[in-house]
Amino acid sequence: MAIKRETVTFTALSKEIKSGKFRNIYVLQGEEPYYIDRLQQLIIDTVLTEDQRDFNLSLYYGNTANVREVISACRQYPAFSQHKVVVVREAQLIPKQPGHKDDLDLFASYAEKPLTSTILVICHKGAALKSKPFIDALKRAQCGVIFDSNRVKEGRELEALIVNYANSMGCNIDNKATSMLADHIGTDVARLFSEMDKLSMLADDRNITPLLIEQNIGISKDFNNFELEKALSQRHAEKAFRIVDYFERNPKSNPSVVSIAILFSFFSNVLLASTAHDKSPEAVMALTGTRSQWRARQFLDTTRMYNTRSLINIIGYLRQCDTRSKGIASRQDAYALLKELVYKILHA
Repeated sequence: MAIKRETVTFTALSKEIKSGKFRNIYVLQGEEPYYIDRLQQLIIDTVLTEDQRDFNLSLYYGNTANVREVISACRQYPAFSQHKVVVVREAQLIPKQPGHKDDLDLFASYAEKPLTSTILVICHKGAALKSKPFIDALKRAQCGVIFDSNRVKEGRELEALIVNYANSMGCNIDNKATSMLADHIGTDVARLFSEMDKLSMLADDRNITPLLIEQNIGISKDFNNFELEKALSQRHAEKAFRIVDYFERNPKSNPSVVSIAILFSFFSNVLLASTAHDKSPEAVMALTGTRSQWRARQFLDTTRMYNTRSLINIIGYLRQCDTRSKGIASRQDAYALLKELVYKILHA
């Protein structure tokens, strides 16, 4: 019977490491480098003191690493410390040696019988580690863990990440502030968390507000995609066009392609709410995948301004605008297209 691979989250693994429970082998892999960098540094900082690192920390880099040398370092006992830490950074760059499909295969024999005093950390960025012999040996020995560092997806997943990170710092963040950060910074997790760390230190009463973001990150609290959504949901034409004019004057901070994608997601959810049999906020939350009752109520409120036929037409306008903004069947300026889109939505 095949042994299933352990599934572990960043939060759970961080908590485990901080508690002093260490694995013999950590494989940190995937497209999001932030979590990989944080975990490998957390292991080093938790396992070894500054004084212990000179003798018990071995760092290797994929483009120059020799796997046999790494394994040799793993088999050495620590000096003046309970553990020795061996870290292979950028393991995806390890060159293949003659006669091996993948040089990482050589770690299979070590994984079968690792030295219990050594903690081996392999950082493999960009994709999953492909060495089947090594992964199979790791599963059989049950002496290590594989952490998948996946890219966060835009939309609900990104917004949930922002809220959860704020809460982990003991802060509250409202829907508008969450949307501002998601729109402006996007899925660059390292930058996002860095900005939120700064905001948490400046927040009065532990509240991250739109005004705080405007004052310290430079995102306008009045001219952003959240406010554009709100203006269109209320058929507030003057405000909607004022926001698009602001976007046109500040294109680097407000790319039209982002606005189109956000509006597509918003009106798609409004259409779901419009056609739902159960129109309670709880049912709409489940249907759209949002965890915010306030957001579900916004979808429902918008259905009072646009009927189902209008919403279907709006989805068509958004698809057409997205195609034309990419230069297909149109040479219009991106913001001229966005203004045309706003006009069509308001008159749908």
